[in-house]
Amino acid sequence: VQLQASGGGLVQAGGSLRLSCAASGRTFSSYVMGWFRQAPGKEREFVAVIRWSGGSTDYADSVKGRFTISRDNAKNTVYLQMNRLKPEDTAVYYCAARVVTASSYAYWGQGTLVTVSS
Repeated sequence: VQLQASGGGLVQAGGSLRLSCAASGRTFSSYVMGWFRQAPGKEREFVAVIRWSGGSTDYADSVKGRFTISRDNAKNTVYLQMNRLKPEDTAVYYCAARVVTASSYAYWGQGTLVTVSS
């Protein structure tokens, strides 16, 4: 199982970015896909999650109303649309996958850096 994250970059506060996570090597119909981030000097934190089958979602309070997670089953790709970005959103963003019954994420992408300037 391989996850490839992309789409990071430098953006001004208030701007938008869309991250992508392409999954390969497995049929992801029963997987939960998540986005996490890690800011410099901080612990990795949960950002958003989507169930591959059904599409139910959940978000960290800090991004609710600004970020949207979605998926394209045909492309085995998960997206994170980030709007109204703030400097505190600056972090390396990681996508991850786990089976529905697992308590932890077994598969991780390599991370993509998002930098939001003030």
